[in-house]
Amino acid sequence: MHTRRLRAPVVLAIAGVLLIASVGAAQFRRGGRFGYGQMRENPPYDGSFQFCRIMFRNAMDGDGGGWNVDWPRADQNLSFRFSELTTTSVSSDGKGTFNSILIRLTDEETLAHCPFIMITEPGGTYLDEAEATALRTYLQKGGFLWADDFWGEYAWQVWARAIGQVLPHEEFPMVDLPPSDPLFHAFFEIREVPQIPSINFYFGSGGQTSERGSDSREPHARAILDGHGHIMVLSTHNTDIGDAWEREGDNREYFDRFATPGYAFGINVFIYAMTH
Repeated sequence: MHTRRLRAPVVLAIAGVLLIASVGAAQFRRGGRFGYGQMRENPPYDGSFQFCRIMFRNAMDGDGGGWNVDWPRADQNLSFRFSELTTTSVSSDGKGTFNSILIRLTDEETLAHCPFIMITEPGGTYLDEAEATALRTYLQKGGFLWADDFWGEYAWQVWARAIGQVLPHEEFPMVDLPPSDPLFHAFFEIREVPQIPSINFYFGSGGQTSERGSDSREPHARAILDGHGHIMVLSTHNTDIGDAWEREGDNREYFDRFATPGYAFGINVFIYAMTH
């Protein structure tokens, strides 16, 4: 994969283009559905980069709306920006829509084509033994998992329990990434973890960014590292970075405030995942 660094005006150019987008909403709820939901046929693997989203079942005591929050527009929009801002070959249908795939962790053949996978609203995650084993194998072979969009201490504890089945905390502790970590400098220079609320919360609260009040005041980028200090699992907690991609065309105020930091963070994650 070849990438090119961009000058500062190009960073600002992220905020200059809007995609046509439909209306959706991020939901937060405790408990809820337990199944995977409806599967769809994935586009064929063509050797180019494809956004890989993990389908998971919700834990009965979980805190989240499910794997499909932000899907598919977040996946497609970030893939589009990635193709614009780098020379990476990104898979598309040839008609202007960028391909993304849905995958269960036990579909190991498809998982092997994904240098990067994403889980949204991980505070609701339930993993059985087979799923935990498959994810552990994927990560220890060099894969990269990003968990985004969960708020407050309870949701954090549910996710910590789930990922602890995969990589036991005693051997693989979760650490807060320092500002010097290569992820923050992989493509754009990122000085802080952005706190990005869902668009509905932002306008419904009069412009607030902490969706759980004092319980989610500080955003975190926490990671589980391998033996070489490289990130295997990234958890962006108390922020909804994916909504900055999904909702980029819904409202100009929301776009102007959150699209640039959201896309900068997402593209840095892509670059890091495929070069480390």
